[in-house]
Amino acid sequence: MKKKLIGLVSALALSAGASVANAADNVTLQLKWVTQAQFAGYYVAQAKGFYKDAGLNVTIKPGGPDIAPPQVIAGGGADVVIDWMPSALASREKGVKLVNIAQPFKRSGMMLTCRKETGIKTPADFKGKTLGVWFFGNEYPFLSWMSKLGISTKGGAGGVKVLKQGFNVDPLLQKQADCVSTMTYNEYWQVIDAGIPASELVVFKYEEQGVSTMEDGLYVLEGKLKDPKFVDKMARFVKASMKGWEWARANSDAAADIVLENDASGAQTKKHQRRMMGEINKLTAGSNGKLDPADYERTVATLLSGGSDPVITKKPQGAWTHAVIDKAMK
Repeated sequence: MKKKLIGLVSALALSAGASVANAADNVTLQLKWVTQAQFAGYYVAQAKGFYKDAGLNVTIKPGGPDIAPPQVIAGGGADVVIDWMPSALASREKGVKLVNIAQPFKRSGMMLTCRKETGIKTPADFKGKTLGVWFFGNEYPFLSWMSKLGISTKGGAGGVKVLKQGFNVDPLLQKQADCVSTMTYNEYWQVIDAGIPASELVVFKYEEQGVSTMEDGLYVLEGKLKDPKFVDKMARFVKASMKGWEWARANSDAAADIVLENDASGAQTKKHQRRMMGEINKLTAGSNGKLDPADYERTVATLLSGGSDPVITKKPQGAWTHAVIDKAMK
């Protein structure tokens, strides 16, 4: 009987130890927009068990037009968020101390797409035109571009009229705007699918205009980085996420299909998501997740060049760190 009791105690002890060892760390990720191929790397990492293998239980929260990632993380609704650097740096200056811990997107996909019939051939032709612009933090690259061109955004013959664009291309289709904001991987194709061929469009890529800023990066609150356990958890999260992005580039259509499986709204189509995935892979190609300081400095310089109304008023300090990505890459 004594041996049986000892055996039972040992078994229970081993079972308890295994439970502790297998306890996953919870991570909540807030996306910048709705479920789509723009975030495929994270959905792939979840579906393929990369997060589970890293000892993580990850909850992915879709975004939307009324969801601002900086506000979500400031309110305790997420551990890490995806945001564009202009928005993150503007939020940091306003008191939400966001820090970039990884940069999966290497290039910008932002464009201004115009109807050729408007006579717009170069940025100088914007004067006197109506341009559709996204707000909620997405307007910052546009404002910096107009400042660089010396074009007022207050309207008038020498300026442009800014139309606050919803997250669609209706203003261009209905001729309410001469140009609208589009992404290489999304809204541009909505214009094409609506029946306007590429031959009737003029496209200005922000990257080619010298005003590109860093887009989808991973951000956490500065204070959290003082906790070594949090840094370790984020390092595992980043490593698994980058593995997801690598898999997505190697398996483009399958990655898009995984995104579709996670689209609770049912609004996405296979054709659009597979096409989007192909374009997204171009933006993440060559990135190992480590922010290039030169890309950061270029973004800051663009945001500071806002004339009398710059996006940020001073050069940020402590807005990025390699501590997490370096640990993830070991």
